[in-house]
Amino acid sequence: MSVIYDPVHWTPHKKLYDKLLLAFVGLYLVLFGALEALLHPQVTAETLVIRATGTLAFLMLHIILCIGPLCRLDKRFLPLLYNRRHFGVTMFLVGLVHGIFNLVQFHSLGDVGPLVSLFVSNTHYGSLTRFPFQSLGFFALIILFLMAATSHDFWLKNLTPPVWKSLHISVYAAYAMLVMHVMLGVIQLEKSPVLIGLTGLGMFTVVGLHVAVAIKQGRKDKAARRKPTTNNQQPTTNFIYACEVADIPDNRAKMLIIEGENIALFKYDGKLSAVHNLCKHQNGPLSEGKIIDGCITCPWHGYQYRPEDGQSPPPFKEMVSTYDVRVEGSKVFVNPKPYPEGTARPPAVITAP
Repeated sequence: MSVIYDPVHWTPHKKLYDKLLLAFVGLYLVLFGALEALLHPQVTAETLVIRATGTLAFLMLHIILCIGPLCRLDKRFLPLLYNRRHFGVTMFLVGLVHGIFNLVQFHSLGDVGPLVSLFVSNTHYGSLTRFPFQSLGFFALIILFLMAATSHDFWLKNLTPPVWKSLHISVYAAYAMLVMHVMLGVIQLEKSPVLIGLTGLGMFTVVGLHVAVAIKQGRKDKAARRKPTTNNQQPTTNFIYACEVADIPDNRAKMLIIEGENIALFKYDGKLSAVHNLCKHQNGPLSEGKIIDGCITCPWHGYQYRPEDGQSPPPFKEMVSTYDVRVEGSKVFVNPKPYPEGTARPPAVITAP
């Protein structure tokens, strides 16, 4: 988090990340160029650029789509998530070079403009195998441009998180278009079973990781659900049994789903507080974060909230809902009725047995 909107808020971590990213891009282009020169010495420089940047951008998109589920499966991948936007912007720029060289190579010498030629040079829009695959790449690039142009937190704040999230979830539409772009290009031009196999492997990896996360999250949600019971619900109140005090590690949280409310129950400094589980930034799971410097810290991008009122520390203004918590002996009870975002609620004090 930063207090002001810098174009890029450089930190040592970001600098290292970007150096490694640029090194990866440079190494890939060099190795691809050397391999192409060895296998296809007759290839032109323009075609080499088109193939190198196209395959690189497609590979980078697969990595981007895998980072999110990998972080949910193993927290050791979280450093890749912190600056994923840098990866995304770089991927778009590589894809843009690929698109420009395609326009110049195949559509700049005709009687009509390059963009017009892109859509009229192949008019088999009703054919599955002969569909004009370059148009799919063009529309995917438009989506990736919109995502890259709005990647900064300035746009997240001014577009509002729901609108921003809806825009950026369209990456999956772009991915579907690019898969068809590549597969149709291979069928119509390259006719390479190797490229088809690699594309299929990439799709299997992306889909498989997302399915694995969905299964894991479904199990967590099932384990987190709490219902009123005769033995565990406090009489004469709306509080519902959540867990034992010992079930929550210090400065950590337990996720609860009570009457449809997604709640993060934190234990810190001998106290318990409950807030809405989803971060206002990108719906990160606050329950998977921890208390740092007295604040709940989202594991995805470091956004912070005070556990007692759900408010971000000044000058930040993000807020989440809060809930009442009670402790009876070793048992913890939570009232699932949320208070308005940023409402201060007294923490429940843990008494010594």
